[in-house]
Amino acid sequence: MQMTDAHRAQLQDILTWRRDIRHFRTDPLPDGMLDKLRHAMDSAPSVGNARPWRVFRVIDPDLRTKVRDDFAKQNAAAAQAYGDADRAAYEKLKLSGLDAAPEQLAVFTETAPVEGRGLGRQTMPQTLEQSTAMAIYSLWLMARACNIGVGMVSIIDPDGIEKLFDVPDTWRFTAYLCIGHPEFNDDTPLLHRAGWQENTKVHWQDR
Repeated sequence: MQMTDAHRAQLQDILTWRRDIRHFRTDPLPDGMLDKLRHAMDSAPSVGNARPWRVFRVIDPDLRTKVRDDFAKQNAAAAQAYGDADRAAYEKLKLSGLDAAPEQLAVFTETAPVEGRGLGRQTMPQTLEQSTAMAIYSLWLMARACNIGVGMVSIIDPDGIEKLFDVPDTWRFTAYLCIGHPEFNDDTPLLHRAGWQENTKVHWQDR
């Protein structure tokens, strides 16, 4: 299949309007949407075709509460690392959509998969987690193309999440995703708009 200017323009729109969403509506996703997002992950590249991502759809209210509690604990601790002015600015930021997102996914990476037979990862084992990251981004782009928002919660304890979900020893926590209809759309990162950190140019040079 040959891609056209129309394809390229549409992809640029998706990239521009793909943002880390923190403000969600609580209404459920359309029927079949989770399957569409799962299939997008299935299309992602992976080292040795190992496909190391492991995903839990988190629907248990107790599990969700424990994740939110850990976020609150870690967020409060993170705020203390800043001086008074920055701490005040930090505490005004909305840093997760755990309070409203109708769908939540806990994503892990299998660090010793049988699949792939070690191809590519013997020299660079980190490519397993890189593969999971690409699967997440594939889901993220498909979600945006379907007018669905995704937000990644990074202010949680990885070891605690692994224990909470009782995963095998070879699984490593990679990401916790909130998914749902965004309250609003924006072409500018929230942290940029809030004045915390503006976009910077890609560090790209010839050698």
